[in-house]
Amino acid sequence: MGPDPIGELEAELVDMWRRGSISTRARAHEIDPKLDPACYPLLMLLTRQDDAVRMATLIAELGVEKSTLTRQIDALTRLGLVRRIPDPCDARAKLVELTTDGRARLTAQRDEHVARWRERLALWDPADLRTLSALLRRLGDEVG
Repeated sequence: MGPDPIGELEAELVDMWRRGSISTRARAHEIDPKLDPACYPLLMLLTRQDDAVRMATLIAELGVEKSTLTRQIDALTRLGLVRRIPDPCDARAKLVELTTDGRARLTAQRDEHVARWRERLALWDPADLRTLSALLRRLGDEVG
C-alpha cells in the first residue's frame, strides 16, 4: 500500500501555507516596513475592488472580528494606504477604499510579482496552469 494521498496533500498544503506566510511577511514589508503582515489580506481584497467596500463585507470576506478589522484599517490609514469614507446609503456606516498612493504601491508590487510568476512558470503548459487553478478553486470550495 502506497502513501496516503490525503496525508500527502495535507502535508503539502501545510508547507505551502508556511511558505506563503513567509512570502506575505516579505511582501508586506516591501509595501511599507511598518506594515503588519496580518493586514496584507485586507489590502489584497481591496485591490480587487474598484469601489469602496462596506466594513460588513470585509468582515465576512476576511473572517475577522469587527474590532480586528477596525485596528487593521486604523493601521493602514496611518500608513496612508487606505481611507474611510461615508457610506452614501447609510449615514452611520463607513466604507473603506485604497488611497491613490496605496493603490499605486500595491499595483506596482503586484505587477512585479506577476512578472516573477510568469518567468518561473514560463515553461509550464498553459493547460496545466488552468487545471491547477481549477483544482485549487475546487479544493477551496470543498474545504472552505
